[in-house]
Amino acid sequence: MSQAKLAKILGKPASYVAKYELGERRLDPVELCVILKVTSADYELFFLKLYEGSPIRL
Repeated sequence: MSQAKLAKILGKPASYVAKYELGERRLDPVELCVILKVTSADYELFFLKLYEGSPIRL
């Protein structure tokens, strides 16, 4: 999905999305959920991989 298309879905300018990719902006949890949904990502797999990559186990 292009930055422009994702930005339109989020109601933000393309530069807003570009900052995610550049690491200049952190994702808001609500925006993350929207992005996972519109990209048809597997939520469970996403969070499992995130957890597995975390250096700290609680």
